[in-house]
Amino acid sequence: MMTETIQNRIADIVSKNDVVLFMKGTPLFPQCGFSSRAVAILERLGAPFESVDVLQDQEIRQGIKSFSDWPTIPQLYVKGEFLGGSDIMMEMYEAGELQQVLVERGVIAA
Repeated sequence: MMTETIQNRIADIVSKNDVVLFMKGTPLFPQCGFSSRAVAILERLGAPFESVDVLQDQEIRQGIKSFSDWPTIPQLYVKGEFLGGSDIMMEMYEAGELQQVLVERGVIAA
């Protein structure tokens, strides 16, 4: 039952925010290089985003991995869809794909 509650909490966070970054630390004080890079990419694109510090919530830290079926943090969600972690974000950013996704989904202007 506990698992379902945490999955519901995560689903709620993801559905209520256009862009959500589950990360270690906060955008001002990321606690790992990957989270820091993810924040930098979103800020460079000018994308407003909600962040969830998994270090402050063990349930979310474990739950997010089964929610997305992805083993690592950070995790980026755009309009309810899991896009990936730091490496995928970097690849998408460098290819111009991340900006395209954010524009297409109305998160940032073209």
